[in-house]
Amino acid sequence: MDSQTLLIILITVAVCAAIGVGAWIAYNRMRSQRLKQHFGAEYDRAVNRTQDRDLAEAELQSRQERVREYNIVPLSEQDRTHYQRAWEQVQTRFVDDPRGAALEGDELIFAVMEKRGYPVKGFDRAAADLSVDYPEVVENYRGARSIAERNRQGEASTEDLRQALVLYRALFHELLQAPSAHTRAAAPRAGERQTNRRFKSTGGGFRA
Repeated sequence: MDSQTLLIILITVAVCAAIGVGAWIAYNRMRSQRLKQHFGAEYDRAVNRTQDRDLAEAELQSRQERVREYNIVPLSEQDRTHYQRAWEQVQTRFVDDPRGAALEGDELIFAVMEKRGYPVKGFDRAAADLSVDYPEVVENYRGARSIAERNRQGEASTEDLRQALVLYRALFHELLQAPSAHTRAAAPRAGERQTNRRFKSTGGGFRA
């Protein structure tokens, strides 16, 4: 093999390698952009928690793949009505028993998740699964759950508990209204805005 042929081979290999590296970089950028667009603030939360973008993105992709295997279904009209009435009872109970109402709100979220097809296996797993379909409201769920934990320890005020129900309601609304499997609302925070409009404090409870 003469030197000219060897040079051509080396140049070809170098060009192919450069193309491969470029394609890999482009793929990673597209993946990052796709995950950022889908998860929003949940993406930043994962990166901040892991302190490693690649590790965070791998975790978020793993969540998506896991949830894709679930048989997530919309609620029937009968179930939707049942859970809506149950939530109304939670609101009514808040007037006389804020602590009990907050606990019931927490349990009701789990009940609706299970009915939809999410295999509830503890709060952290539930929040991770919900972040795939409801990334904009899952942080509300974490906030409400944090208040619920303080409530179990007797450390949450009535105002804290009221806020917990407002936060639960944002996710509850999305879970009830989701029209199909793995579909989240185009404006996920609409439920939260509706919640803040509807649930205004008056004395010790809520009014519509």
